[in-house]
Amino acid sequence: MNTDKIAMGAAGSALGAKRIAPSAIPAAIAAAILAAALAACQSGEEEEVVGAFDAIAEEEVLILLGNEPFWNIRVEGDQLNYTTPENPDGTSARINRFAGNGGLGIAGQLAGEELNIAVTPGECSDTMSDVQYPFTVTFALGDALLTGCGYSDSNPVTGQER
Repeated sequence: MNTDKIAMGAAGSALGAKRIAPSAIPAAIAAAILAAALAACQSGEEEEVVGAFDAIAEEEVLILLGNEPFWNIRVEGDQLNYTTPENPDGTSARINRFAGNGGLGIAGQLAGEELNIAVTPGECSDTMSDVQYPFTVTFALGDALLTGCGYSDSNPVTGQER
């Protein structure tokens, strides 16, 4: 077998594609990124600048929830309260909120575990009601990754009232 060729089917073989040595891959990737960046600079097109996400004001109460397993988070200012059916009073934590280009990020520590939440705009259903929520939620607590929905004071639910 010729080790100078990549098995790419008839078209790839006919083109004579060369195998890149594993040690050269980082350099090849860097060269490709640099070439793309230079081409973008010379294209004459301006990139659209996207501002920070501002659909949820810092002073708004934010409610996040999910099911299977059931969980609920209330974010108010720099405080978060996480409840489950097993812990109805919840566990509180101080958090940091930050607006990204596509949504709101929340980070902190909860009961000794790293907590990260991404809240992004998009229709969301909790699959157990006719309620539609304006935000989708990805919630990581330690090694657990949960998904759910969310709403705020100025971005309420629609459909059946809770």
